[in-house]
Amino acid sequence: MTDIFRLQLAQLNPVVGDIAGNATRARAAWASAKAAGADMVALTEMFITGYQTQDLILKPAFVSDAIAAVERLAADCADGPALGIGGPVLAGLKLYNGYYILHGGKIQARVLKHHLPNDAVFDERRVFASADVHGPYVVNGVRIGTPICEDAWHPDVVETLAETGAEILLVPNGSPYHRGKPNLRLNLMVSRVVETGLPLVYLNMVGGQDDQVFDGSSMVLNPGGRLAAQLPQFDETEVLVTFRRTVEGWQADPGEIHEIPPIGEADYRACVLALGDYMRKTGFGKAVLGLSGGIDSAIVAAMAVDALGPENVRCVMLPSEFTSAHSLEDATAAARALGCRLDTIPISGPQAAVTEALAPLFAGTEPGITEENIQSRIRGLLLMALSNKFGEMLLTTGNKSEMAVGYCTIYGDMNGGYNPVKDMYKTRMFLTARWRNEHHRPWMKGPAGEVIPQRIIEKPPSAELRANQTDQDSLPPYEILDEILECLVEKEMSVPEIVALGHDHATVKKVEHLLYIAEYKRFQSAPGVRLTQRAFWLDRRYPIANRWRDPG
Repeated sequence: MTDIFRLQLAQLNPVVGDIAGNATRARAAWASAKAAGADMVALTEMFITGYQTQDLILKPAFVSDAIAAVERLAADCADGPALGIGGPVLAGLKLYNGYYILHGGKIQARVLKHHLPNDAVFDERRVFASADVHGPYVVNGVRIGTPICEDAWHPDVVETLAETGAEILLVPNGSPYHRGKPNLRLNLMVSRVVETGLPLVYLNMVGGQDDQVFDGSSMVLNPGGRLAAQLPQFDETEVLVTFRRTVEGWQADPGEIHEIPPIGEADYRACVLALGDYMRKTGFGKAVLGLSGGIDSAIVAAMAVDALGPENVRCVMLPSEFTSAHSLEDATAAARALGCRLDTIPISGPQAAVTEALAPLFAGTEPGITEENIQSRIRGLLLMALSNKFGEMLLTTGNKSEMAVGYCTIYGDMNGGYNPVKDMYKTRMFLTARWRNEHHRPWMKGPAGEVIPQRIIEKPPSAELRANQTDQDSLPPYEILDEILECLVEKEMSVPEIVALGHDHATVKKVEHLLYIAEYKRFQSAPGVRLTQRAFWLDRRYPIANRWRDPG
């Protein structure tokens, strides 16, 4: 009977669809674990395919390719530690979210997921079958129980594993970030440890995948719920954990406990990581964006520089007759502080040409929102031309407040391939700008110091599409707007409930109306980083054609 069990945790960043690349990373992790004297190395949920695959996993050729890669891994990793890796499992006519245990040149065991998440960004019941609850498998004489991700969020699977002899719980995950998620995970896993009396390893992946970003934050808990190790948030790492058999059962040796950053820092890091991974995983190395001299584009420029490096970011100023001198100055100062390129393309010529072309049809009408939107669409056209010509992904910069109420121009400032601030309300944008100016971290590729000029943070926000325009000409003050939007979007509160909090009834009804009629814009908007549990896209799926309004 062994009294020591060494488990290497591989908190890594797989790429969806890159089966060969993910297999190569798995081999490297196995070789590292072998050199460290590990009994087993563990990778995360669906690692061989990347996660989430969505409907890609319904393609039979993709599933066959993934399973064949796992079988090759088993043969390649025969002489050394066991390898745990997530991937699809075909059993009869059913497809499962599975976890393979490879040892001695063969697939020693397969664990199948029982609880399939079907809320928020998850739709696993669409693509996988639910398996029966399973028992533990054995590695070097130690009985390991593996509840796959959601299986550990419920007591029944781990209870069965404990009753059938599991000695250590290993939970492979694909758990995406949202604010407060690390504490939520910790509390739930402590509950599983207390219920079973077993040590538990919670292994999560890192990296961005479309709108989702996986934040790692893997942990090791000893019986009683004591934290033995905490892996860093958002960073790839491989850590060897040593378990020892005691009279009270298995215990993990104390390891390094990395602090989970506060929400402001975690949000910014999530945006930078997700943007960088989206670019890398879709084949883009450079980005372009319109830099207006306002806070939103300044923050996106800072995120792009921190993700890609200043040499890979092009900022473009597109002034019109309504662009103020201080906006030009502020955009120049921001680009200079970040160290990235700034080009200037006046839109007066294209605007005059469009005005002339439309003049016969617009005769007898008064200038208004149409003429304002033409300016935005000219800017969008010019930015897309740069993107096409130079292979630079266009980043769009609209915050969640604007996206919620449609204070954005479709085919104009909404043009772009990715939006790193899509799930960040305007009031939080100001906090984010101040945080970035005051902090610098090793993972940032941009410079330290004030990269967002103070005047950008302090001046009243304006689209500058007409003379003396400010956002509050059309919208409530952002402090009020964001409070109402959080009630409507995050909390799904009724109009009377929001009014009872002290908000004006007419203002709440106006915001509700704007929220619903902007659904078609959001449906066509660029993907962006998910920071909350009610991000626009998979978290909140509303019809575009919708006449219902709260009668309150």
